[in-house]
Amino acid sequence: MSASSWTWEDHRVLPTWAPWAAGGAGVAAGLLALLAGVALVVAVLVGAAATVVALIPWSLAVEGSRRARDRMVTLTVTGAFALAVAPLISLLYTVVSRGIDRFDGALFSESMRGVVGEGGGVQHAIVGTLVITGLATLASVPIGVMTAIYLHEYGRGGRLAKAISFFVDVMTGIPSIVAGLFAYALFALIFGPGVRLGVMGAVALSLLMIPIVVRSTEEMLRVVPHHLREAAYGLGVPKWLTIVKVVLPTAFAGIVTGVMLAIARVVGETAPLLITTGAVTSVNANPFGGRMENLAVFAYNQYSNPGVPRDPYIARAWAAALTLLLIVMVLNLVARLVSARFGVRQR
Repeated sequence: MSASSWTWEDHRVLPTWAPWAAGGAGVAAGLLALLAGVALVVAVLVGAAATVVALIPWSLAVEGSRRARDRMVTLTVTGAFALAVAPLISLLYTVVSRGIDRFDGALFSESMRGVVGEGGGVQHAIVGTLVITGLATLASVPIGVMTAIYLHEYGRGGRLAKAISFFVDVMTGIPSIVAGLFAYALFALIFGPGVRLGVMGAVALSLLMIPIVVRSTEEMLRVVPHHLREAAYGLGVPKWLTIVKVVLPTAFAGIVTGVMLAIARVVGETAPLLITTGAVTSVNANPFGGRMENLAVFAYNQYSNPGVPRDPYIARAWAAALTLLLIVMVLNLVARLVSARFGVRQR
């Protein structure tokens, strides 16, 4: 900043505790509004307005209009972030608070075979979820990764690549129920109508996973610097070996993250599995051996069709939802650990 453009207001700044004080005033105003009996949404709006009223005029008087506008934008962005995070926090709180009552040893060691009313667990649903999702992953990851490699490394600009890219975009937007109907129709043609198998659910979920894996892998391949490929080509390394030894290891961390996102996307799907796998009360680890339960369908059935008394069924539904939430969390933690351990860092 030149001396001619310097102004006195550039030297005046609010103390570092000023935003915290304004935020505290907003929290106090929101609590008072709650104590007065207003709705929670109205109390939040009152607190936000109190924060703005406490900070912006103070900043305008001390720092000038430029920094006051900057603080106003900062408050707006912070409020938008809080508004986006609030549903997630509410969801986590609701699932944990309602599912923790049945989160015990029996939940994981028992199935629902012969259980009416209280008792029982989700062992059979956990086994089914892991088997179905595992099969879907085994089918989707090789297809998705190899498709992405072809699109980015071999077929760029070609007609076939453009057609494949178009169909991948279409598959990304199809409703999950359509995938379930396709899998059911495919197996019904082979085994006859009314068939329900775990492998049918895996096929339906793989249709939802493949476009996610393709797009995430393709993006990671774009991030790999071209000079790494050129260096390998300069040493006489074939293109396929360059992809295997240079490109894929460099993009490995991002590919694993994309695969985990795809798994998290489908592990909680309910509609396609209602059609394809059906429901069963006992453990079935054979995807080709009849109906197979999973956590999403189990929670849906327990909540939508409770017996008498109603409370045990609702408690099991929330406990299954909490278990599913923890599985997704573990998958994301594993993805981060794998990325940190095996990801190639460029210097």
